[in-house]
Amino acid sequence: MQTEKILVTGGCGFIGSNFITYMLDKYNSISIVNLDLLTYAGKLENLSHITSNRYKFIHGDISDRSLVFKLFAKENFDIVINFAAESHVDRSVSNPDIFINTNIVGTQVLLDASKLYSIKRFHQVSTDEVYGDLPLDALDLFFTEKTPLNPSSPYSASKASADFLVNAYHTTYKLNTTISRCSNNYGPYQCSEKLIPHMIKKALNNEQLPVYGDGKNIRDWLHVLDHCEAIDTIVNLGSSGDIYNVGGHNEKSNLEVVNTILSSLNKSEDLISFINDRPGHDLRYAIDPTKIKNLLGWNPKYNFDFGIKETIDWYVNNPSYL
Repeated sequence: MQTEKILVTGGCGFIGSNFITYMLDKYNSISIVNLDLLTYAGKLENLSHITSNRYKFIHGDISDRSLVFKLFAKENFDIVINFAAESHVDRSVSNPDIFINTNIVGTQVLLDASKLYSIKRFHQVSTDEVYGDLPLDALDLFFTEKTPLNPSSPYSASKASADFLVNAYHTTYKLNTTISRCSNNYGPYQCSEKLIPHMIKKALNNEQLPVYGDGKNIRDWLHVLDHCEAIDTIVNLGSSGDIYNVGGHNEKSNLEVVNTILSSLNKSEDLISFINDRPGHDLRYAIDPTKIKNLLGWNPKYNFDFGIKETIDWYVNNPSYL
């Protein structure tokens, strides 16, 4: 990926900001333009440590066709990596409109611009939630790239729609595309309404920690830096038109995660408050990353016990972020 110009959309968000830092640290001759609308989940502070002249920030919406096409014409991008998305399931239940606009229309605008300006590689950052869920009593079942899409929420439905669009542009227009579908990410700079930082914040303030239902819903946890390395690997080595699942093999129930946070902070489990489950709450996500491991040589480096302790320490040492 040397000497290439990369457009990263949504680069002020949790995963995007970690990715930009990772890439600028790893490669000396790439340049990155970050297009971000700076919604509630995107913060300029996430990248305030970057002083490189190989990085540029543009404030804007990926669904703004005029802005996007002017940006492509000016910058002559080689690679587009689309992180930009509305991603909070609860928000999609109460207000699905913005998810349709950003996740579907925005992706289409980026694909149209990439087609017109002959982008070398368009990479879509997707989610395991497009597969729906798995039963709690069949722990030997995993999502593979061949698992039929069966989204449960307006959020996951919008991401599945975007994936279909990406595949369609590859098939119809021969656009060089790849898609990654990741499990739940954790690490520094995550929006404080997400499970792990939200529970850390509540615990530090000795407030009740709200847990949906009985807390038995299971997620596979992937450290954000492992995810960044996986995306870099796919963009460099992945086959055009291919989809790659990215998971950490760190399955934990929500209650296990909350208890781990309380234990690390020396807080009582009495702070846990079970609340009514949310509509359509998926039971279990579990990714099979065999394809990316066997074909591209990627393996996660973080185990959850180490990664969660490091993450908790980061938030404790950066309380203003919460």
